[in-house]
Amino acid sequence: MAVAGWIAWLLWTPVLPATQTFVMLRPGYSVRRIAHELKAAGVIRNANTFVLWHYLHRKHSLKAGEYLFSRTASTVDIHERLVRGDIYVHTVVIPEGFNIFEIAKAIQDAGLGPQEEFLKVATGNTALISDLAPEAKSLEGYLFPNTYEFTRTQSMQEMAAAMVRQFRQVAQSVGLTSNIPQAVALASIIEKETAVPEERPIVASVYSNRLSKKMPLQADPSILYAQWLDNVYTGALHHGDTRYDSAYNTYRHAGLPPGPIANPGKSSLEAALHPAVTDYLYFVSDGDGHHRFSHSLDEHNRNVNAYRKRMRGK
Repeated sequence: MAVAGWIAWLLWTPVLPATQTFVMLRPGYSVRRIAHELKAAGVIRNANTFVLWHYLHRKHSLKAGEYLFSRTASTVDIHERLVRGDIYVHTVVIPEGFNIFEIAKAIQDAGLGPQEEFLKVATGNTALISDLAPEAKSLEGYLFPNTYEFTRTQSMQEMAAAMVRQFRQVAQSVGLTSNIPQAVALASIIEKETAVPEERPIVASVYSNRLSKKMPLQADPSILYAQWLDNVYTGALHHGDTRYDSAYNTYRHAGLPPGPIANPGKSSLEAALHPAVTDYLYFVSDGDGHHRFSHSLDEHNRNVNAYRKRMRGK
């Protein structure tokens, strides 16, 4: 009776972890290994009692994953959580316009692993998009911005694949079925140029008009991306940077860059597919988050001067 009482006490008496405690139970762990991990983390009192309880309920399997223990719970409660697979999920927010370097940092900041590992997948596993962009050198442009929930048992490959799947769904919904690399590259520039959804078709028209006239796009974000690639990005663009030596520099090279410079959202993809009908060739910030569009260089220069005057007055 004393032994039975002791076992009952071990099973049903709640335990409060000393601190918020994460325990990673990897696929392939035996029940005894799981019990010892839980005991070492201070989540249960006795590993053998956990194994005994599972033996009595062995028709239920324990789910691998990362678990967060922060509240009082008994061994029986803990066992039920592992049977349910109540694993901890990390939320990763990928804003529209993030590039692969920023996404990798977001993955790391969410506690899902080193950013270098995600970058290795993003730059080396283009098989994920080989049917969409056979010549792609990375997954840039195809990691769709969204809020994702990942677990630490998922690989970086699986996380990237989830983002690509989301891209495919959105691309299909907006009718992006042909000339995909060109459309995504243009959409990525549009995304970086304006955060105002209603401006995006107009920005798209500017670049479409310049492409049709074989004029350089002269998109500042393309230079910044070139600096990201060369690991010299500082966050600021200087006039001399327009001469930066890179195939992504759309001041030095006419046409679209070799690939996307960011990961565009739905409205930028739609704008790239359906530009507004205008004869605009230039645009510049108005200093208030919007842009002024112009048909001629003289008009553009006046808008630039107005922008500079406004900035000096702030």
